Amino acid sequence: MLPNLFKKLTFLLLLCTVVALPHLAFSQPGLKDVYKDYFPIGVAVGTRNLSGEEAALIKKQFNSITAENAMKMGPIQPEEGKFYWKDTDAIVSFAVENGIKIRGHNLGWHEQTPKWIFIGKDGKTVSKSVLLQRLKDHITTVVSRYKGKIYAWDVINEAIDDDPSKSLRQSPWYQILGDDFLVKAFEYAHAADPEAQLFYNDYNTEFPEKRERIYTLLKGLLAKGVPIHGIGLQAHWSLQEPSAENLRAAIERYASLGLKIQFTELDLSIYPWEKNKRARRTGESDVFTPELEQQQADRYAMVFKIFREYKDVITNVTFWNVSDRYSWLDEYPVRGRKNYPLLFDTKLQPKKAFWAVTKF
Repeated sequence: MLPNLFKKLTFLLLLCTVVALPHLAFSQPGLKDVYKDYFPIGVAVGTRNLSGEEAALIKKQFNSITAENAMKMGPIQPEEGKFYWKDTDAIVSFAVENGIKIRGHNLGWHEQTPKWIFIGKDGKTVSKSVLLQRLKDHITTVVSRYKGKIYAWDVINEAIDDDPSKSLRQSPWYQILGDDFLVKAFEYAHAADPEAQLFYNDYNTEFPEKRERIYTLLKGLLAKGVPIHGIGLQAHWSLQEPSAENLRAAIERYASLGLKIQFTELDLSIYPWEKNKRARRTGESDVFTPELEQQQADRYAMVFKIFREYKDVITNVTFWNVSDRYSWLDEYPVRGRKNYPLLFDTKLQPKKAFWAVTKF
């Protein structure tokens, strides 16, 4: 009788242990607590993340949030003078109610820009003066609405051209406004909220060639007295890049301008980076193998070690999406291919990468 009772008790104990495992992410110190002496840890969100278990995870792990899409120009002002505030207000309210800092993203970009902004009532391309007024009206309205709540804004996003032989991207913004696209955007944002920190945000900021073009741009803006306070390094990385040497060099290069540095859109793709969009090939695997998980953990350990080394100039690190349950990389650049770029898996449980980042 006693041996059978002992076996039953042992089984029940093991069962309780297994049942408790899904709550592991909530029983350990959060990322924000581990890094409280370094920098805030943020996450990009949509309204879908603001309730239920994802909301609980956000409140436990992060002390900064960014709207993934809701604050971009197209979603927030799809028609001239008609602003859609529902999603942005919900995100800001969630953050304020939970004592979470807010980064605004973004006020000017060549993508997700409504077509109307470049077209006049006559159906032709607008003049420089008209477009400047529309840019001013948009920035003033959005920044003023959240004045005192959003502490930092990505004012201009991805203005550097992908072509190494060029400087600024030949977008409609640049074609109509020239350099004033950047200069005036920062001035309008600063006038709307003089206390907000204003950032230029871009990708591939660690590649030496593009790094130098971004450096030259920022140095020129600062020389003109443009109110720019920092640079956002998007950090959409992979298991192959960036190298530790390029990452350190980029941080030091931008910091030499006296700018704050924030890693604004961090994720680590398990696939080598591809530039062109395509469909998933027949037989192409998207299995997150133990080997890939370990490689990813090692990569995250490396970049966060460097982040900690530069805590005096890094003022925020933000992950782009909450967990592997959903990532923008699931569809980009390969349609239909699952990716696993974050610290939490599809069940919201910490991966090896989480422990690599928090155990140091």
